[in-house]
Amino acid sequence: MMYLTPLVIAEVTGGEFVGDPSHGSVRVKGAVRDNRDVAPGNLFLCIRGARVDGHSFANSAFEAGAACCLAEHPIPDAKGPYVLVSSTLEAVKKLGGFYRASFDIPVIGITGSVGKTTTKEMTAAVLGAKFRVLKTLENMNNELGVPLMLLSLNESHEAAVIEMGISYFGEMSRLAAMVRPDICIITKIGFSHIETLGSLSGVLSAKSEVFSYMSPGGTAILNGDDELLWEYDPGLRRIMFGLGERNDFRAENVRVQGTDGVVFDIVSDISSFRACVPSYGGHLTEAALASAAAGRLLGLSDEDIAGGLLSYSPVGGRSNVLDTGYVTLIDDCYNANPNSVMAALSSLAALHSRRVAFLGDMLELGGKSDQMHHDIGSFAARCGIDSLVCCGEMAAHIYEGYVSCGGGAAFYFPTKARLFAAVAGLIEKGDAVLVKASHGMKFDELVSLIVEIA
Repeated sequence: MMYLTPLVIAEVTGGEFVGDPSHGSVRVKGAVRDNRDVAPGNLFLCIRGARVDGHSFANSAFEAGAACCLAEHPIPDAKGPYVLVSSTLEAVKKLGGFYRASFDIPVIGITGSVGKTTTKEMTAAVLGAKFRVLKTLENMNNELGVPLMLLSLNESHEAAVIEMGISYFGEMSRLAAMVRPDICIITKIGFSHIETLGSLSGVLSAKSEVFSYMSPGGTAILNGDDELLWEYDPGLRRIMFGLGERNDFRAENVRVQGTDGVVFDIVSDISSFRACVPSYGGHLTEAALASAAAGRLLGLSDEDIAGGLLSYSPVGGRSNVLDTGYVTLIDDCYNANPNSVMAALSSLAALHSRRVAFLGDMLELGGKSDQMHHDIGSFAARCGIDSLVCCGEMAAHIYEGYVSCGGGAAFYFPTKARLFAAVAGLIEKGDAVLVKASHGMKFDELVSLIVEIA
């Protein structure tokens, strides 16, 4: 790797160094966009938002120890050096790609329509059995978050697991040009962002832009239970994972242990071994198989992989199980699309208590949104969900689908205010309660309310 300095940053970004020349060779370590997050040596990004202009906080960043700022206009009375560029966002993307190229470590890119974060966390857990791993934090998987993560690489890291999320054609190309993954995992091709990508084939086309930025020696790890991915040729070595027998890595003897975890055998051409993921959700087997394939590629033993999976824990809003003492609350409210909601309902259906699902709108589904919401309601009824509570404009179609298929108790609320006023009467002691909706619905507020009243 190499060290970044303000002068190097200016050269890479095509910007102008402004400040005391003696500060031009100071080492810069990591980058942040919020002055409250500045650590000594950081690069502070001055970004103009809709309500706040980051340039106003440049001197606060210097006071907190920032070594340099990246700015789009001069900083009055600057208390440190800065690099003046035409676009802070474009500049940090150039810088992230340049800096990543200085590291000779395996980089694993994670993308797909559903399960990206779970697969990222699980892959990092598996690789953590052997390597010191950098992984994407929180939701930093976009054109700003990805370069920030790459710029946090340091000499201690032996591998990196980078999540890449997209909504439009061309985004993956911009992300992949920075990440240049050696291994790329695609979890599934589903309906997420289909409003902008047009069709499942469009989703595949947008996601597969990544393969143009991998070396010929790279490897694609693809979900072989997804027919579009099974038939797709990335022009690289393929490793397929899934439940079907045709896959290179497959799961057998799957046994869901309530909310405590899932146990299964990971089977490949060269071995078979028992694995346990100590977290809720039968869908976790797919993420585990993808992680195992990545681990095997990087030289991990079956014992290493099993140990890494055992260390996995979910992150906020993604199938977190909370025992409130009154109900078992499954907080899966971070996001939702038809694929992830069906997986969540299937996992809920496997539990033995009264099963209650609070479902909200799934956003960005385009012209077929009404039918997709209706189909979710029908699926919930077929799963045997005991009580379905729907909230939101589009969720009315979930309610209709559930009722039309002979579901159990059904409730519909057009607004969260009406739902919140009724929540206490919709749950009973001992219930298993799922909360799931698109992020824009802010159902984390519902989770907090249930915790409070239960």
